[in-house]
Parts: sequence; C-alpha cells; structure tokens
Amino acid sequence: MDILKIILTVLEALLALNLLIFVHELGHFLAARWRGMKVERFAIWFGKPIWSKKINGVEYALGWIPAGGYVSLPQMATMEAIEGKTEENAAPLPNVSPWDKIIVAFAGPLFSFLLAVLFAVVVWQVGKPVSVGDDVPVLGWVTPDGPAWKAGLRPGDRIVAVNGEPVNHFGPPSQESIVWRVITSGGSNINITYTRDGKPMEPVTLVPFKRDTKWYERRALREISVEPTSEARVGAVITNSPADRAGLKPGDIVQAVDGQRIYSIRAVEYIARQMTNDGAKPALFTVRRGDGEVQVSMLAARPDSPTNAPMMFGIAWMDSTNRALAHPTPWQQIVDSGKQIFATIGAVISKHTDIGAQQLGGAVMIIRVYTNFFASDDGWRWVLWFSVVLNVNLALLNMLPLPVLDGGHILLSIIEIIRRRAVSPRLLNYIQSGFALLLISFMLWIAFYDIGDWVRSGRRGGRNQPVIFNPK
Repeated sequence: MDILKIILTVLEALLALNLLIFVHELGHFLAARWRGMKVERFAIWFGKPIWSKKINGVEYALGWIPAGGYVSLPQMATMEAIEGKTEENAAPLPNVSPWDKIIVAFAGPLFSFLLAVLFAVVVWQVGKPVSVGDDVPVLGWVTPDGPAWKAGLRPGDRIVAVNGEPVNHFGPPSQESIVWRVITSGGSNINITYTRDGKPMEPVTLVPFKRDTKWYERRALREISVEPTSEARVGAVITNSPADRAGLKPGDIVQAVDGQRIYSIRAVEYIARQMTNDGAKPALFTVRRGDGEVQVSMLAARPDSPTNAPMMFGIAWMDSTNRALAHPTPWQQIVDSGKQIFATIGAVISKHTDIGAQQLGGAVMIIRVYTNFFASDDGWRWVLWFSVVLNVNLALLNMLPLPVLDGGHILLSIIEIIRRRAVSPRLLNYIQSGFALLLISFMLWIAFYDIGDWVRSGRRGGRNQPVIFNPK
C-alpha cells in the first residue's frame, strides 16, 4: 500500500508540473495559430518522443527528457538538434513579421503569469500554510558550542539586523530573514544586532561555518546553528516511556524545564540526550494542561527498540500547532515571488556570496517538492502556493534575453526590426540548438544533485523505526 501511495503521489507531482509546462506552451500555440503560423509539433519535454499523435496536421508529443516543452514553429527559430526534423520535404513557408514573432514569444510567459494570478486568487481565498516560527525573527534554539552560542546568542533572542540589514522573519522565502541574510553574507564575520526580553543588547560578531560535503553533494551554505521557535505541544505519548509513567498527556504544552523557559521542542530533545550517565537527575517540567499548570518530573531512558536510538522521554510532538493559515493578496504573492527570483539570481551571479548555480533546483527538485506537499497535511494548499511561485519563475526567467528562451526570440525579433532583415536561418539554428544543448546539459547537471539529495533524504527517512519501551 505504501509503495502504491508513493507512486500515486509522484504521478500527482508530475501532473502538476506538466500542467505548468502545458499552459506555458499553450500560450505559444494559440498565439501562433492566431497569427497564422505553421505549427508542426506541440511537445511536453524534450528529446525523441516516447508518445506522439498527429491531429489536424499538428503532432502532439511527449519527450523523454524532463526539461520543459516546446512548440515547433518552422517560421521562427528552429532547433533541429533538439526538436528533430519534421516535414523535411515540405514546401517553403512564407516569412512572418518580427512583430508576429514577438507576440508568439511573449504569449508563453503571459499565460504562465495569468496562471500564477489564477492560483494566487485561489490561495488568497483558501489560505497559505505558514510556519509560525518562520514568521518571527526569534531564535527558538541555539546549538550549544555553535557560532551563535559562542557569540552569546540564546533561545528567545530577537534578531533585529544581520550585517546592518534588517530582518523581519526567521527563514525564506523572505529576503528579510535571518537565514537569507546569513547565507548571502560576505566576509569572514557576521554582525548580529538583537534584543533580549525586549531590551537592546550589545551587537555581537560571529564566524559562520559550512559543513563538509562530498564531491557528489551540493556545496553547503553558511550556517550559524540556530533554529526557529516551535511550540512544544504533546501529540502522543509512547507507551511505557518516561513521559507515559510521569503522566504526560496529549495536548500538554511544555513551557519550561528546570525553571528555564523553552522556545523549541529541540530544547527538550537536547536535555534528554544529556541524560546518558547513571548519575543523571530527573528534569522538572512545567506543563500547561488546559487552563491550569502542572509540574512533572522525568528522567530520560533509552528505548528497547531500535537499539541505536538516543536517550528520550518518549514524546511525539504535535506539528500542526506550529502552522497557521495566511491569506496574502494575489498582488503580494506575485511581488514576493518575483522579488525572490531576482534576489536568487543576484546572489548566484554575485562574487560576494557562496551561492552558485549548483544551489539551483531543476525538474527533479520541483517534482520532489510537489511530492512532499501532496503527502503532507494541507498539501493541496501548499501545492497551490508553490504553483504561484513556479509560474512567476517560468514567466520571468523565460523573458531573459538568451537564445532558446522566449526573451531571446523577442531580442532577435527586435534586432530584425532594426536591421530590417532576419538573421540567417542556418546560423540561427546553430545558435538555438547550441544553447538548447547547453541548457539541457545544465539541467541534467542540476538533476544529478537533485536526485542525490532525494535519495539521501529517503535513506534517512527509511531509518525511522517504531520506538518501543518495554514495561519496567
């Protein structure tokens, strides 16, 4: 059953991705028909078709390389090396005006943008899931002996600025977030401005670190070893565990341990892992139960299964309490998506950040994200929001003035208007095909890392085994 569910979820992700590609290419197709152009093929994905069918003179096809799609228009720039030759012995076709080419090229991004607006309107009405912790620049957890800890930062501190740049959130997609400011920072040190209990503190300077990676892994980005806040609400208690024997109940909220307020479930897990010696003493938990408050004492234990599990209290946390529904306006969603795209491009081409093209994601990453969304609670809301982001990406990135992309077609048409004659079709075919091969090679290179990340993530998830405490 699990395998069938995984297959169905992946198929849902593929359908969602192909819907975006289909609508983009449909824009080109309808515009070409409107302007009276010859359409030879409407293809989803590149490469030799693994399925095709000809209807009313147009071949509809599905390629084997998951790298977008295309509408074959012989009166515009062709890419025979990628699209293959069609109707080789057909009679010469009349030339079309550069304005018609601009209209057809622009129609694809326009349709992607309109689809983004449609999804954004739906998200506005049904809501977008957001992490409560990511929405505030407050540290929920600071890893002991990590860069932030050594600099004096502690859980509960509110970060005001990173290297003088203001922050209003903990994590992406906002550029005004702690995570984004850290990974895009330059220089060997990072300056942090923060408050504690509402009082401004003396700014601190810390040295970020990057974990070591293998040659087949993406290069790691800068970290300062902090995590967002998360409410420690009990979702379930494992039978015979220390939490079960102490009387902890689902719905309880752990507010403090040994009189110290906690801001994340990581604090509870860390305390449990420290109770490894025989002389460890029980921790006193302050718990909110309904409208009241109780205190329970617990000493962590190692479960009987799996045998390699760490010390734990036997608590399964309720994740849904750390999420809420936001209702951003369609305009806000479009603007935020566009800002993130330009910020990412700027970070990739900048010489002052560690972010490179290697950190970008391709079709495999998109399918993985869709798969995770479909398999999660409120997954359909996540899918709707992510589709807004992807369509804005598709619209804006395709407008870049590079060969193969729609912006490249528009640029060539503008050159044709200025020169009053078209670029040589033979030369254009070489340029287009060459850039198309470069683009596909780049996407395959990115797919190598995307697949590796997905496989390693699956292996880590596959190690999760039921936790069992035997009666004491």
